[in-house]
Amino acid sequence: MTFLDTLLEVISLLLLITGTIFVLISAVGVVRMPDLYLRMSASTKSSTLGLGLVLLGAALYFRHDFGIASRLVAIVVFLLLTAPVAAHLMGRAAYHTGVPLWEKSIHDDLKGKYNPEDDTLDSFTDTLPKVFLEES
Repeated sequence: MTFLDTLLEVISLLLLITGTIFVLISAVGVVRMPDLYLRMSASTKSSTLGLGLVLLGAALYFRHDFGIASRLVAIVVFLLLTAPVAAHLMGRAAYHTGVPLWEKSIHDDLKGKYNPEDDTLDSFTDTLPKVFLEES
């Protein structure tokens, strides 16, 4: 075993340990946060980072097997693309169905701007250029 192999295994170990710590922080956040929106934020951000680090550490460990390493990297890319979108859609569905914010929440960005009847933001048309608002 060369020095480079040993160094890469140590880096892989550090990635695995760091990722595991982030997943643990995510689990604690899900248990400790007071409402659905904060729980989703805690679980999505830290678990995505944690799982990404664990998978990259595993890919680095299995670097000599291209099939395994490439699949692990593909899973990381898929995770980074889908986790934020899924969390956004779950949060939007929760807001749409009336899940309340935590009583100590200071600011509700969508209050007064969200129309639950047709599921649109009323302020969206304020930001569009007039070209897009003209009917053809």
